[in-house]
Amino acid sequence: MTTTATTPFSTLIRTASHEQHIEAETSTFMGDLLGGRLGVRAYARYTEQLWFVYRALEEGASALANDPVAGPFIRPELMRTAALERDLAHLRGANWRHTTTPLPATTAYAGRVTECARTWPAGYVAHHYTRYLGDLSGGQIIRDRAERTWGFARKGDGVRFYVFDRIPNPAEFKRSYRELLDAVRADDLEKQRIVAECKRAFALNTAVFRELGQEFPLSA
Repeated sequence: MTTTATTPFSTLIRTASHEQHIEAETSTFMGDLLGGRLGVRAYARYTEQLWFVYRALEEGASALANDPVAGPFIRPELMRTAALERDLAHLRGANWRHTTTPLPATTAYAGRVTECARTWPAGYVAHHYTRYLGDLSGGQIIRDRAERTWGFARKGDGVRFYVFDRIPNPAEFKRSYRELLDAVRADDLEKQRIVAECKRAFALNTAVFRELGQEFPLSA
């Protein structure tokens, strides 16, 4: 059996969560959204849910900046909340904060992120990894489809969440991020717990997609 002693942790966490990752990527809601079968209102609703999750991630970041485990992952060039707020102002109007509500699954997801940020820095790393590296990779597909489907300006308002303008070389950044994972200050047992939390993060994300799919079913 392969263990963390012989496998780089970045490889272990990626391969161990592969099934959950695929499940999230292939959700009915995301398939319909990327396939152009849903309107911009569904895209805006999805963006709202992201805001609640990233607000939890980034509100917890400052307290972890000097933490020996989570601290190295706190990178200001990754922060997404401001970009999400600009997107929501474009999608929902200036008063978007008064009408934005989390789905029950989003509340559970954001709550778990907050709990890890406060009580378990290594668990926070699992959520940090699943969100930000996904944004740097698959998120670019969403941006491209959104621009083409709903006519957003390229890398402009409406899709700024997916634009990491402070990361000129995403491939190099992801390599350095994987190096941080490989060097994470955790023993093998704790690494297994991080992997389990990573799987939980994907499951929480999939639950959000499921509820979005219920809110925006395709007409028969």
